[in-house]
Amino acid sequence: MDIQAIEEHVAGILAAIGENPEREGLRETPRRVAKMLEEVLEGIAYSNHDIAQMFGKTFESVGSQDVDTAVVMKDITVFSFCEHHFALMYDMKVNVAYIPRGKVLGLSKIARICDMAAKRLQLQERLGSDIAEIIAEAADTPDVGVAIVGSHSCMTARGIRNVNAQTVTTTFRGRFREDADLKALVKFD
Repeated sequence: MDIQAIEEHVAGILAAIGENPEREGLRETPRRVAKMLEEVLEGIAYSNHDIAQMFGKTFESVGSQDVDTAVVMKDITVFSFCEHHFALMYDMKVNVAYIPRGKVLGLSKIARICDMAAKRLQLQERLGSDIAEIIAEAADTPDVGVAIVGSHSCMTARGIRNVNAQTVTTTFRGRFREDADLKALVKFD
């Protein structure tokens, strides 16, 4: 990420909206914004494959291969930025479920995968698809379900300003596509 270029552009935006980038309260704003963007958009630097490799720590699955077992993690908190308006996507909760095929992911890795995938300019639908792709690769299973609910400031703080609007998206792969019981594991109440 080109921090210096971001600083220059932020200073230009401040000037373009009629502010003085050199006034006391704004003097350090371009640097602060650049550092903030470097942090909250860290995931841009990594492909889905890279993230699967970074957080793909697995353990041998417990139990017989003949027994259906699902790993479910709910209410993973993330935030992201809408690629259309650069607006914050907030109060986002991610539910993830997968069926292990001989190995399971470390639980913290599931949350880390969701967090890193969200640190990109994003569409909520793509975020769910990316998380499912990364979990499938990291856990070496085709059977993954992801549900996301969140608020988008492009809906709540501008435009229509509907403060209660939430967006729910689901992504189902493998057995989750056809099995209503598996889908129910990730859906929000």
